[in-house]
Amino acid sequence: MMRKMKSTIPCVFLALLVGMLLATTTATTGFNYGDALDKSLLFFEAQRSGKLPSTQQVTWRGDSGLQDGYSQGVDLVGGYYDAGDHVKFGLPMAFSLTMLSWGAIELRKEITELNQMGNTLWAIRWGTDYLMKAHPQPNVLWGQVGDGASDHYCWERAEDMTTSRSAYKLDANHPGSDLAGETAAALAAAAIAFKPYNSSYSNLLLVHAKQLFSFADTFRGLYDDSISCAKQFYTSSGYLDELLWAAAWLYQATNDEYYLKYAVDNAAGFGGTGWSVREFSWDNKYAGVQILLSKVLLEGKGGAYTNTLKQYQAKADYFACACLKKNGGYNVFTTPGGLLYVREWNNMQYASSAAFILAVYSDYLSAANAKITCPDGLIQPQDLLNFAKSQADYILGKNPKSMSYLVGYGPQYPTHVHHRGASIASIQVLHSTVGCVQGFDTWYYRPEGNPNVIYGALVGGPDKNDNFSDDRSDYEETEPTLSGSAPLIGLFSKLQGLNGISGNSYHASQPVVHQKPPTPPTAPVEFLHSITGTWSVAQTTYYRHKVIIKNTSQKPITELKLVIEKLSGPLWGLSSTNNVKNIYELPQWQKVLNPGSDCIFVYIQGGPQAVTTKTHAGGVDSGSSEREMVGAFWGTRVMEIVKKHDSGGLVWKRIKLTPTRKANAKKRLLRVWQNEAVLRACSEPTPSKTSGTGTDVAGEQDSKSS
Repeated sequence: MMRKMKSTIPCVFLALLVGMLLATTTATTGFNYGDALDKSLLFFEAQRSGKLPSTQQVTWRGDSGLQDGYSQGVDLVGGYYDAGDHVKFGLPMAFSLTMLSWGAIELRKEITELNQMGNTLWAIRWGTDYLMKAHPQPNVLWGQVGDGASDHYCWERAEDMTTSRSAYKLDANHPGSDLAGETAAALAAAAIAFKPYNSSYSNLLLVHAKQLFSFADTFRGLYDDSISCAKQFYTSSGYLDELLWAAAWLYQATNDEYYLKYAVDNAAGFGGTGWSVREFSWDNKYAGVQILLSKVLLEGKGGAYTNTLKQYQAKADYFACACLKKNGGYNVFTTPGGLLYVREWNNMQYASSAAFILAVYSDYLSAANAKITCPDGLIQPQDLLNFAKSQADYILGKNPKSMSYLVGYGPQYPTHVHHRGASIASIQVLHSTVGCVQGFDTWYYRPEGNPNVIYGALVGGPDKNDNFSDDRSDYEETEPTLSGSAPLIGLFSKLQGLNGISGNSYHASQPVVHQKPPTPPTAPVEFLHSITGTWSVAQTTYYRHKVIIKNTSQKPITELKLVIEKLSGPLWGLSSTNNVKNIYELPQWQKVLNPGSDCIFVYIQGGPQAVTTKTHAGGVDSGSSEREMVGAFWGTRVMEIVKKHDSGGLVWKRIKLTPTRKANAKKRLLRVWQNEAVLRACSEPTPSKTSGTGTDVAGEQDSKSS
């Protein structure tokens, strides 16, 4: 909540002046990386799943996912939601924790002087506690909670989740060397980060890391072959890099030569000294492996492995030369404004990761008084640092749009972030449940900015021409991710250290702003949709949908008519009409829906859910104009129907769709067709029919769903 401002004018002026000096940019002092660091740490609080602590500073969030894993006999409460959705994907989460820990290790002095080490370690521990719970046996790792497909059919707060919370595991018969290897790397890196502060916790992390590395190496395979529902979202390109990555981190954590020998013996066969890469990400770890093992060489610890470590360093140098465009033409593409550009979807994560590891590599080279010889000239350690700074500065506003892509930083930043929790009024403000479809209708499509500022979220960023669309439906550019923000902790700490550290905590009294939620619709009927079960047959995934029809008015409702479109499977709990397609009514035993009471119907089908709209509710529909939306479930909204009872007809109004919305709709949504006969039926009530096809399901039990 925002604090009340005192009326003393000098105090207000002084506070504004100090805020302007600290929080934004100036021509003389550049960017305040300490403030950016503080906000980046807040993003991890916004992504927390589970029971939130009393110290939670992102107050628009609440407890969520409290039953995760329980239906399968395992405690998987906690961890982080991946991005703007509510799935806990193991691979990007583990990678993000490795990045957080790497920053805490290499920039310990700077983070400590910024009074942020406690916050950084808590950000790591919130994830590592979860990863250890997900590893209940040496050869078992629970790699995911939630189903991306059903999750993406809904737009709802984490606190209101109705989608499947099924958990998916790896074991000896269902291996996942990439996920297990990355998790081992994350826990090993975290063990180093915690060692100076909590040696017993550090030792526990190492126990799990060693077991997971053994599991990954012994039972080899791609994790998305075992957890097939992850393939659509985080497809793995291979697992050999993760095995080398885990071995490199375990060597750093244990100083056990076994792990260094593993990385050397498998250098050629696993691609460590063979792959020349121009990307570092949650999927491709080769550049990270090559730089981390170069550290061993640069510290003079190569010993008998020196020749192979030199080959690793040659590949690390290739990555650096490519990023700085001195690689004989084989360079990383950059936008006209200077941003490293790798992918359309969430490109900022590649820029932040590359900037961080090159800043780290700069330190390794400086400590050894070394430089890089590229095909197109020499690179000094300072050149790498300058490049890292250029990427950070682009993120914070030094770009053609003068836009900060770190939410909450600077005077101009994205306000329509593709994030469910940020885009819907906080549960602390709007106490009633926001349903699966209601979230789209009321919040996703609203033109106003998000009611909650998700401080520190690094959005996907601009396209290859530096163009950016601050559009909630443009998930490629406005969705934040854990893997994009995690490298920023170390990067911003490094840059603030170079600028000079005041020693003051930047985690001061940053207000959390809540915008007034829109006035809820006064429709007499509310539809509460949930997905209560999923299963697969052949290549098709089927969903069991439950819809509660609730009378929210003060009068009994009679002759309720519903339009249900895009229904491809069986339905129970309603009666169909004989004369009009897609029109349903209450079953014969429940012709009246009293105030506050409800009726339940269930249907089963694959793909997106059906679209349900009210056409008539006897007893509460008035003669005044009533606007009803009939359209696609997820964002095309091609037509708007305005029902005018006084004229007895329908007025069509075509909604203008921006080119961006059209493009995004084509990518991920299904368009709905409109049947003229159905639309005509919507304008006037039809006589009730008693076909007797409904089945009473009001007394059924839901399956486990949080």
